[in-house]
Amino acid sequence: MIKRYKLENNQLIQTETDAPLLWLLVDPSEDEKKWVLSNFNLDEHNLTSAFDPEEPARMEFEPDHLELIFKRPKNYSSKDQFMFKVSSMGLFLFKDKLIVAISEDLPIFSGKYFKHVTGIKEIFLKLIYNSIFHFMEHLKVINMIADEIERKINSSMENKYLLNLFTLEKSLVYYLNAVNANTYAIERLKHASEKIGFSQRSVEFLDDIIIENNQCARQAEIYSNILAGLMDARASIVSNNLNVMMKNLNAVVIAVAVPSFFAGVGGMSELCTVTGISNPRLAFLAFVTLMAVIGLITYWVIKRLEKH
Repeated sequence: MIKRYKLENNQLIQTETDAPLLWLLVDPSEDEKKWVLSNFNLDEHNLTSAFDPEEPARMEFEPDHLELIFKRPKNYSSKDQFMFKVSSMGLFLFKDKLIVAISEDLPIFSGKYFKHVTGIKEIFLKLIYNSIFHFMEHLKVINMIADEIERKINSSMENKYLLNLFTLEKSLVYYLNAVNANTYAIERLKHASEKIGFSQRSVEFLDDIIIENNQCARQAEIYSNILAGLMDARASIVSNNLNVMMKNLNAVVIAVAVPSFFAGVGGMSELCTVTGISNPRLAFLAFVTLMAVIGLITYWVIKRLEKH
């Protein structure tokens, strides 16, 4: 899919003109890719890399434009089972236009940062900043999910929640790699700011982007280290919960076995003789009550011995 945008009243508006300010390629077909490559002289490998989530972030100069492959978080779906994935985005900056290539249809021009834009270079930088902002938002969500899973682990006796934490830890590793790769691309962008023709205001905004990206990388690293460092402790909690449950079950088994022993020795046919009650129904009720009392006393004694 190919969308066109123009700048009107300092806002991006979708248009159908043949010479728009911004081209948006959303998972284009092979025919659309060939059309773009032939009309804008883009590098075929870089255009393909914009839709490949495994491609690292990088920046390259072509004779008449700049090509940047940048990492951004993929939209999370419940089908992902706590796996937060990373996708790629391609930014191809010309003097008079900007081509944006993404693999999924997202409202990337929404939010307060795009309520007022003055040119393609500002849009270019704000798209980079927006990707970093989404990484920060996803990190907050991952931290909230991890806290909720930790509370469930405190009373859990199965590995389901541990596996969820392993998945979150894996997601953080992917995020950390993506943010670090973005760091190198942004630093190259800063060093080439004069060659690209950034204004002083754009250079200052680029400095803010570098600070935000460094904070994002540091936050992802901290969350990853915390999850990895405490994973053994959480596994021990689950194992201990299971041991406590097994001890309680053993106490119940013993408490049931003791009355069964007396019932087996006396024999169920001798209830009237054992209880001294001539009515069989009353004798059975008295015998069951006695065995229940013996079982409860046995369970209480076992639990008292556990505490000491």
